Parts: sequence; C-alpha cells; structure tokens
Amino acid sequence: MLLLTARDAVQQRVEGLEAGADDYLVKPFDTDELIARLRALLRRNRPPAELLAFGDISLNPRSGDAWRAGRPLQLTRREAQLLALLLRHGRAVVERETALEHVWGGEGEVTTNTVDRYVAYLRRKLGEPAPIETVRGIGFRLRAP
Repeated sequence: MLLLTARDAVQQRVEGLEAGADDYLVKPFDTDELIARLRALLRRNRPPAELLAFGDISLNPRSGDAWRAGRPLQLTRREAQLLALLLRHGRAVVERETALEHVWGGEGEVTTNTVDRYVAYLRRKLGEPAPIETVRGIGFRLRAP
C-alpha cells in the first residue's frame, strides 16, 4: 500500500509506515516518482511462480521448465501442459477426454490416441521407473513414488 498524504513530519511518516503502509509519498509529488514507486510495489508483491510437484518430478507451468530428480527435462509445450494436468491431479485418474479438452482444447481432429502418444513421449522423457500408469479404458494417473 502506498500512502499519499500532505502530512510531511517525520513522526507522521513513521506512524503511517507502522500502520501498515509499504511506502509513503508526501504531496505535492512528481508523477514520475509516483509511477516509479507504484512499479516498485508491484515488483515486490508479485506472487511467486507456481511450482507443481509429485515425488521427484517438478514443473513450472508458466515457463514449461520441468525436472526429475533435479535433472532438467526437455519438454514440448504440449508435453508440459499434459504433465501439469497430471501433476495437478496427483494420484487421481485423468481421463483421456479431460486431457484432450485441457491440453488440446478440442482442436481439430485430435483423438484420444494423441493423448496416448503424448503420454508415451512423457514416459520416455521422465525415464525409469515410469511414474505414469495407465488405468485401462479410462486414462492415466501418477504412480506413488
């Protein structure tokens, strides 16, 4: 919170900061300084990057960067999206149709075979022991480490 006020005594500034303000700007102020202070506040209050994890697998869904046991994985955008979906569900089953909708958005002529193919790509890149198991006729889930 940025406190804009005409009160310029040191004690008043201290009271404003002690009351919970993150910054204090006295009137009259320069517009460039106000903008710079607002940008600084936004940088400080930026939420940390979401990191999804299950066992020794972790993924930053925003960047698509993924690791297994600390080793970086080279995933395509679709592979990262599919892994994010699986990580968000953990041990719960992700149905093939759900994966189609969330990862491919119902694009064109994509079928459930495409999901199977991408799961195979992920398994290969994740290595052994394979952390993704097939639930026959339904979909996939992550195997407990």
